[in-house]
Amino acid sequence: MTDTIMTIRQMCDAFDVTPRTLRFYEAKELLFPIREGQKRLFPKRDRARLKLIMRGKRFGFSLEEIRQLLDLYDIGDQQQTQLRRTYEAACRHLADMERQRAELDESITDLKEQLAWAEERLDAFGQQQAAE
Repeated sequence: MTDTIMTIRQMCDAFDVTPRTLRFYEAKELLFPIREGQKRLFPKRDRARLKLIMRGKRFGFSLEEIRQLLDLYDIGDQQQTQLRRTYEAACRHLADMERQRAELDESITDLKEQLAWAEERLDAFGQQQAAE
């Protein structure tokens, strides 16, 4: 076995994924292992693809978006189209994430204000009961 081919176990260990995950990505046509009987052998290209799949998922890309972007690798323009489309999709995802963060920041601020109000009311009740 050369360092350009990995078994499913080696892939699982190297990328901290399960065999089920790798089989799922294969079924979704994201990975294309070499089949030797029941064995799946993953070439260097699949390792690169898995790394990109995992990064894409972390950034909020759907598996279909990832598949479409990976499929652009082989169109013969030195990955210019792939890079451009990935850049455009990443910009959209970044804008979505920033919008979600702004909404979350606003919700956190509102909740803190409500907690401060509730704390003041509870303190007031406690002082009132102590005075009685």
